[in-house]
Amino acid sequence: MVLEMKVPSPGESITEVEIATWLVQDGDYVEKDQAIAEVDSDKATLELPAEASGVITLKAEEGDAVAVGEVVCLIDTSAAKPEGGAPAEEKKEEAPAPKAEAPKTEAPKETYATGAASPAAKKILAEKGIEASEVKGTGKDGRVTKDDAVNAVPSMGTPGGGNRGETRNKLSMLRRKVAQRLVSAKNETAMLTTFNEVDMSAIFELRNEYKDAFKAKHGVSLGFMSFFTKAVVRALEMYPDVNSMIDGDYKISYDFCDISIAVSGPKGLMVPVVRNAENLTFRGVEADIKRLALRARDGKITVDEMTGGTFTITNGGVFGSMMSTPIINPPQSGILGMHNIVERPVVKNGGIAIAPMMYVALSYDHRIIDGKESVGFLVAVKEAVEDPVNVLMNGDIKRALEL
Repeated sequence: MVLEMKVPSPGESITEVEIATWLVQDGDYVEKDQAIAEVDSDKATLELPAEASGVITLKAEEGDAVAVGEVVCLIDTSAAKPEGGAPAEEKKEEAPAPKAEAPKTEAPKETYATGAASPAAKKILAEKGIEASEVKGTGKDGRVTKDDAVNAVPSMGTPGGGNRGETRNKLSMLRRKVAQRLVSAKNETAMLTTFNEVDMSAIFELRNEYKDAFKAKHGVSLGFMSFFTKAVVRALEMYPDVNSMIDGDYKISYDFCDISIAVSGPKGLMVPVVRNAENLTFRGVEADIKRLALRARDGKITVDEMTGGTFTITNGGVFGSMMSTPIINPPQSGILGMHNIVERPVVKNGGIAIAPMMYVALSYDHRIIDGKESVGFLVAVKEAVEDPVNVLMNGDIKRALEL
């Protein structure tokens, strides 16, 4: 029996996918549920599992765009499994190696300065900073003469024999969609960015004192993201316009906080969503971010896990960024950019002190968020991060961290 494998629907509104990589070759024996291909949609990269065991015949090439429901391969379920379970092509006998042929001697090609340079020519070339090998000699046996040296002109950076190749690779469907959305965000929103700086001393002290106990109790690290996520949730509740979106002539406001967290995956930047972050504890935020980041890294993230966020947090600091203007993740109206932490001199209690400082940025859609709300939102984030014990933990550290 020959089974026709069709492209399943990766999610609502997706009508076609692109064959990114075949993980098997034509004629291989595949097992049921074995990953046979990676397919790109405009929202995610997903693995395509074999629906049955048998010998596979590929019906599409890498890079082909195929509609949902279209046949991409055939599986002959009546084919016998090769001995030892190895793919069929590995069982083929190796062809006898061809006999080695004696190396052919090629005639020497014409080169510059096949002969030596005269002493006078060497001196002139040295003054010009030119190698004799760069000059075509007119003397006997290619010897570089004085006249050759006098007439020689430095290359002035003219490309030599170095590698000047280039490659041309088609962008994945996901990357093309990301590019389209970023351009759309720049062109269709009134995007502005406001900045502030945050003293991270309080969080450093908390983490140094409680991170070991937190990890031992909960199995996840106490990172910066839980503090910033909790601070963002509080600020969104104080400034609900930042947790809103424009839909035509209407403003849609949400009474929940679904926070999109930008993470770097093998196929590029992805933004899985932490749902109802307002109901999560520090442990809950850290556990959910870790789960989503691992799924993105392993290519197992689903479309549903990356849609529906109401606000985004991105941390360019992990790559060393000092300051940036993050681009809004449409249709959202705001995104918080975190950056690297650098010890800088700051004024504290009338004196100069060294403190771990971070610049933070809020990019927002000015069509729906006024300057007062945007600045107030970022100040609220700053207040919570600089005084997490009182603002985010109600003065009870151990209870907040569930220790």
